[in-house]
Amino acid sequence: MSDQASGWIASYWATGLFVVAVVALCGLMIGAASLLGGRSHGRSKSLPFESGIVGAGSARQRFSVKFYLVAMLFVIFDIEAVYLFGWAVSVREVGWTGFAAAAVFIFILLAGLIYDARVGALDWAPRKRGHENAPRARELAAVPGVDRQVRREEKTR
Repeated sequence: MSDQASGWIASYWATGLFVVAVVALCGLMIGAASLLGGRSHGRSKSLPFESGIVGAGSARQRFSVKFYLVAMLFVIFDIEAVYLFGWAVSVREVGWTGFAAAAVFIFILLAGLIYDARVGALDWAPRKRGHENAPRARELAAVPGVDRQVRREEKTR
């Protein structure tokens, strides 16, 4: 064997041993599961089963858009945590420039969160009827002569 080949083996033997151990462990777990697991070929074999509870309802059930909003916000702030963790690890190397960049990053995300809260994107409860036009009615009531018209419109609702 040449010196180059033995040097390559010496530097990568641990990685090769790790890969062999992972493949062997996966094979062992799959084999143990097939030997020890029960075999069921009844009607309930094709039913979904999770957390010890038989599923109820259809998998095609519709969800509110609010759940997707929560998922997107989670991803956004999870990515923020990843970036800030990287910044915190290298805070001495990046100095004040890195601090300013992190502050701008946090400010942009905070501005987006405040905007979402103000437009009502984070409100789960439906809006109460009759209150959506209340600010507009107050604006019109401040105009002379319009007050009576606004009162008539509110009575007809």
